[in-house]
Amino acid sequence: MRIADLLARKGTAVLTVSPDDPVASLLAVLAERNVGAAVVCDDDDRLAGIVSERDVVRHLHHRGASLLEAPISEIMTTVVATCRAGDDVQSLSRTMTERRIRHVPVLDEQERLAGIVSIGDVVKSRIDQLEEHRSQLEAYISG
Repeated sequence: MRIADLLARKGTAVLTVSPDDPVASLLAVLAERNVGAAVVCDDDDRLAGIVSERDVVRHLHHRGASLLEAPISEIMTTVVATCRAGDDVQSLSRTMTERRIRHVPVLDEQERLAGIVSIGDVVKSRIDQLEEHRSQLEAYISG
């Protein structure tokens, strides 16, 4: 299965924030959308980084409540693992496991944001594949 297949099922909507937005507004939008991460895009809608609940917690531990007024750019991850629509989901799964990351932005040929894949999306696609194989085997055995 390809990333494009996964995006066709789940959609291509991505929560994006500006690097200049305060951390407090990030938390509000993460809670409102019930997601764990947001892609940080610059003024040209280019990928600038990614920021997750985990980033907030780690920095909050060190900086305290003053972090809420700081810009997202101070806590975001700037070296971001990305993938393409044509990439294999299984390969992405290995990358996510090895690098211990939970969200990977999908970029198109012009390096623009085309979607995002979470570890939950990858696991769901694998479960769907296994259920499909099981159904095929049951049909083969009983047929």
